[in-house]
Amino acid sequence: MAYTSIIPVSRLDNSITYIRNKDKTTKKGQSAGSLEEAIDYAMNRDKTERSIFEDAIGCVCETAYQDMVATKKRYHKMDGVQGFHLVQSFAKGEVTPELAHRIGMELAKRLLQGKYEAVITTHLNTEHYHNHIVFNSVSMEDGKKYHSNSRSYYEDVRKASDAFCLKYALSVIAPKNGKGKSYAQWMAEQDGKPTWRTSIRLDIRDAVAESFTWKQFLDQMKQRGYQWKLNRKYIALKAPGMERYIRLRSLGKNYSEEGIRQWILQPKSRTPAGKEGASRPPKKKLKGIQALYYSYLYQMGVLKQKPKRISPVLRADIRKLDARIEQMEFLQKHQITTREELLVYRIPLEEQVQALTKERKRLYRSEPDSARIGQITEELKPLRKDIRLCIRIEQQSREMEEKMRLAEQIQRQAEQEEQTEKNRQPRTESR
Repeated sequence: MAYTSIIPVSRLDNSITYIRNKDKTTKKGQSAGSLEEAIDYAMNRDKTERSIFEDAIGCVCETAYQDMVATKKRYHKMDGVQGFHLVQSFAKGEVTPELAHRIGMELAKRLLQGKYEAVITTHLNTEHYHNHIVFNSVSMEDGKKYHSNSRSYYEDVRKASDAFCLKYALSVIAPKNGKGKSYAQWMAEQDGKPTWRTSIRLDIRDAVAESFTWKQFLDQMKQRGYQWKLNRKYIALKAPGMERYIRLRSLGKNYSEEGIRQWILQPKSRTPAGKEGASRPPKKKLKGIQALYYSYLYQMGVLKQKPKRISPVLRADIRKLDARIEQMEFLQKHQITTREELLVYRIPLEEQVQALTKERKRLYRSEPDSARIGQITEELKPLRKDIRLCIRIEQQSREMEEKMRLAEQIQRQAEQEEQTEKNRQPRTESR
């Protein structure tokens, strides 16, 4: 099972230095588990005492940063995102260092098609061996920039990673539904033109698929050219080309602010646009700790549909509602459904924090006035925030499971008492 993530980077030099850390990419000479293993190891002349797992595509590891900068200068594209950092983590004990590195190389070759300089390393400093692929944002072939989004992640990165796992008989994470058809794709399949309201609903659905908070949703709609009137009783919006604003709720009962906010918390569906039921927020069965969080929020009575009876055990947690929603959004954003995936996501973050902290300490001693110190401090903030979230989710999800069991036990007991009372009532009346 390989868990993947990809993030844009603004400092290519730091990313390359971090992933080429010899303490992480080197397999040290180790004591064998048996005499046979010791003999095999000693007689294997193809191995040196220390094997280093790092390679490059289109450049040389030692000068990778300079090579990438040269490409940017050649095409006059020094601004914007400088590169991308892809992490591919494997389940504990499922791969050897050699196989992990081979898969990382094959993934980089398939994904980048030889167009972007890249450095590929395999880190062995945790129980979950993991590959780091840092590549240039500018193509050395034609100067075009690499664009990373949710669609490219699922259709390129995740799909390729899973294919290599299957090729080498490794387990894969169960696929999750991604974004539905684009509006343009749906239009190409239809006869006639849709109404304004239909096209707005489709844009809303696409924006929701890209969003994990209300603010992100508004930003996504603005990127599509929509204008908003927010400070009023009924929110209104105007699509590009429209003369007047229309109320959001006029699009249908599920398109009110409340409906969309609830919709954002749910996973995304692949219901084809324009088909029956397209005006309703898509629903899909949640799995793992995402299902736990959604069920917990439901039992707390904070979702639109409420349980018949809200357990006092869970109702007491209402003061933690904002934290629970933030954790739910985090799990959905990073497609994490198990605590193992949560750990695999956290490990590379902790490594980055360790490397950045080490760099900052060195600068404090050698260059106390360096502007880089402030940059490192800012880079550490989101990393540490995500690490804290991972730790809290790990701890609190277990607490939530226990509270859910207790609430279920109390509910069963209450139902039994009600049934006993009902069974007694006819006897009393007959007397």
